[in-house]
Amino acid sequence: MKKKLIYNGIIVNENRRFEGYIIIEGTRIKEVKEGKFTGKKETFDSLTDAKGGYIIPGVIDDQVHFREPGLTYKGDIHSESRAAVAGGVTSYMDMPNTKPTTTSWEALNWKYETAEANSLANYSFYLGATNTNFDVIEKADIQKVCGIKVFMGSSTGNMLVDSQEMLVRLFSSSPLLIATHCEEEHIIQENLKRYKALYGDTLTASAHPAIRSSEACYASTAKAVELAHKYGGRLHVLHLSTRRETELFDARPIQAKNVTCEVCVHHLWFSDKDYAEKGNFIKWNPAIKTEADREGLREALKKGRIDVVATDHAPHSLEEKKRPYMEAPSGGPLIQHSLTAMMELVKHGVFTPEMVVEKMAHAPARLFNIRERGFLRPGYFADITVIAPDNPWTVTPENILYKCHWSPFMGQTFSCKVTHTFINGTLVYDNGILNEDFRGMALEFDR
Repeated sequence: MKKKLIYNGIIVNENRRFEGYIIIEGTRIKEVKEGKFTGKKETFDSLTDAKGGYIIPGVIDDQVHFREPGLTYKGDIHSESRAAVAGGVTSYMDMPNTKPTTTSWEALNWKYETAEANSLANYSFYLGATNTNFDVIEKADIQKVCGIKVFMGSSTGNMLVDSQEMLVRLFSSSPLLIATHCEEEHIIQENLKRYKALYGDTLTASAHPAIRSSEACYASTAKAVELAHKYGGRLHVLHLSTRRETELFDARPIQAKNVTCEVCVHHLWFSDKDYAEKGNFIKWNPAIKTEADREGLREALKKGRIDVVATDHAPHSLEEKKRPYMEAPSGGPLIQHSLTAMMELVKHGVFTPEMVVEKMAHAPARLFNIRERGFLRPGYFADITVIAPDNPWTVTPENILYKCHWSPFMGQTFSCKVTHTFINGTLVYDNGILNEDFRGMALEFDR
């Protein structure tokens, strides 16, 4: 097996930061050592000089929409996994609201086969819940499928789960973690009716957080948490967007919790003041809300009430996003820039490198019980990212790898840069160059 050395860096792992080096043998980490490397470099098949940068476990993004099948003009497994790897993301979990929806074994198996042939990063896929497919869900392979996605608000196709009977079955008997999108649809529709009456066709994205309001988010999240507590279901609430929602969660370690939650990078970065400049390009569901909400989310993340940072990467075409507010779809591409954005917040003193690693690598691995990933440990798969902390660069159309070719961070200058991404021991991204022949592996879960 080939031996590789990553040296001359600052290792950030398991709440420690120290000068060190890593030896890779085959697909696995052989050694993680503190101090300078003083051995014989000629004994290695390849050398990677981190040049004083951070060496961290590869990011695990547990919430992406890579748009395949059916929506591949927006993105696909190959294009978006390339962008992921360039952003230091080594594994992802893809959502089921595609066309057709991933609510059957046929659709799920098709995704795994497609990823095996086309994905540069490691992968897993959610099985989507409907009001009528519990017979599919109860037979899920718990070592292969990351979780069950439940839309408790408006959704794509037939994926709105509004049957109380089905919700009770899910929360009492699902063999897997239940990941929920929580917004209360009737509140949203009432808000929309009121704002359309007031503003008609002149509505802009600045109204989005009032229409998809804090009340709509809190009501739905509270309902999901209540169901989990009542029926014992393993619940993970996706993309919190309000300070108030964070009060529904506690700060115990993930292993001790039956109910967990996450926040996405855009809710940590933007606020409602940014709609004036960004408009539909920061139109997401749930909506980006106030500065007070953003600060509340940051604080809850630091205190441990929020467990994971993800992206909800959801590309749309530039033409779609340029439509009037009511016609423009919600969502945006983020996975290439999520780690650099979080490290920029480190630069500004909001978070620490240790917290970024905890929330973007360790916590997802723990939460989903991912086998031998998410940490820099001997014997684990060598999923490793190297970051240059003082290497400024600006987001431009020329360096965006998303198939949609735009980013809400367009024109943003970041202080740090992902320079190397190793996946399963292979250097897949090296200072702007991708190993296009590499293919990732399906994630496995210890359950």
